[in-house]
Amino acid sequence: MKKGEEGGEEEVSLQTLSKKMDDFAKARDWEKYHSPRNLLLAMVGEVGELSEIFQWKGEVARGCPDWKEEEKVHLGEELSDVLLYLVRLSDACGVDLGKAALRKIELNAIKYPVPKKTDDHCVGDGEQSSSNIKLNEEH
Repeated sequence: MKKGEEGGEEEVSLQTLSKKMDDFAKARDWEKYHSPRNLLLAMVGEVGELSEIFQWKGEVARGCPDWKEEEKVHLGEELSDVLLYLVRLSDACGVDLGKAALRKIELNAIKYPVPKKTDDHCVGDGEQSSSNIKLNEEH
């Protein structure tokens, strides 16, 4: 692991999380329960718990500046639950999540190109460029 830029914290890789989750499950003999279906359903449950945090808050500003510290800690715990189940699910399915995510970003860049600027507006502002129409027709 490398030192991060902020506060000397360590950067965490998906591989590190995967290994820690695998070790955790093996130590408890839980692997037999970690089928893709079970992991997906557990993750959906955690997404529900994450949703509950936001349920009655209305719009929340980026960075959650009006939240109490204990609310942010709880948010971090629920986000972590979702992430850890997602990493475990990708392992159970034999998917390299990091590579899949990078590929998806590349595909999205093709599907949603940066608008071309003209003198007074961007192509795509209120209209679709011909390249966007073509991509949308393919999907």
